[in-house]
Amino acid sequence: MTVVTIRNVPDRVRDELAARAARAGKSLQEYLRGVLIEAADKPTVDEVLARARTRVAATGVRVTPAATLAARDADRR
Repeated sequence: MTVVTIRNVPDRVRDELAARAARAGKSLQEYLRGVLIEAADKPTVDEVLARARTRVAATGVRVTPAATLAARDADRR
């Protein structure tokens, strides 16, 4: 595995991350490793939008905002 070093992290940021790690019952290293893995595995907003545009272009299916709101409201009944 690769080692990553991050310099010049503000004390308040380090303290908050350490507190979150402690609440999760993990070391700071374990906690940050999990945060980095989760960030790398999660697509960016731009990637999600690009996939949606590709699907629309491939299928020609478009959903209007009104249809989206109607479907949402139907689930709440």
